[in-house]
Amino acid sequence: MFLYVLAVAAQRFGIRVHVVCALSNHFHAVVTDPEARLPKFKQLLDSLVARALNASLGRVEAFWSPSSYSAVTLIEPRDIIAKAAYVLANPVAAGLVRSGREWPGVWSAPETIGGPPIKIERPAHFFRKNGPLPSSAELELTPPPGFESATEFREQLVEALAELERGEVLKAESEGRKFLGVKRVLAQNPRSRPVSAEPLRGLNPRIACRDKWKRIEALGRLIAFLRAYREAYRKLREGVRDVVFPAGTYWMRVAHGVDCEPFP
Repeated sequence: MFLYVLAVAAQRFGIRVHVVCALSNHFHAVVTDPEARLPKFKQLLDSLVARALNASLGRVEAFWSPSSYSAVTLIEPRDIIAKAAYVLANPVAAGLVRSGREWPGVWSAPETIGGPPIKIERPAHFFRKNGPLPSSAELELTPPPGFESATEFREQLVEALAELERGEVLKAESEGRKFLGVKRVLAQNPRSRPVSAEPLRGLNPRIACRDKWKRIEALGRLIAFLRAYREAYRKLREGVRDVVFPAGTYWMRVAHGVDCEPFP
């Protein structure tokens, strides 16, 4: 269900998917949003997956972990590699399996990036045969911008992923923790809940960049955008109808049709 909805949503909103991993109550993905439609993509993906899987499980409560949404801009190619490796190593970091390849859920293997599209048939459960969604959808995993080829991206990703997974395994062994394993993962009750809660009020970054000065530049651009947006919004509320919002404005553009500056 997740792969099918992901493929449908990506095609509908022009999202390019590079890496993805879905766990029980959240997912991670590295994507490119060339048409600035990420919120619509995320809304369709989250809502349709939640309704479909809740229906299949006979549930009516919230499906995704509350406050799990976070969109982070990746500045440089090495930041993309680091985040892509983090996505694929997530089942290992969570203590579920010793290698991402063992994960029985959605996990995009590096060798599939840049390969032929993956065809996913529409699930029989929840979706109507004569409904508006297609009988099948294709998901193409593409290399992100900033790399000369899919091969270059895959090679760097495989190396970074292996290093990250080794570190997580060594950390677990040093702390005396064991991995849950595939069989016990699949045996989990979908209605069970964690016995402990995650720490509240953690960081929710908008930018990821290992280069200090480029990170400062990116944060400066973000601050400048926020200031320009607030000033434009203030003028609009005061009755100025020809106000121009900064490039990157989303909700006021799609919901109210305000004018926006073009991207440089």
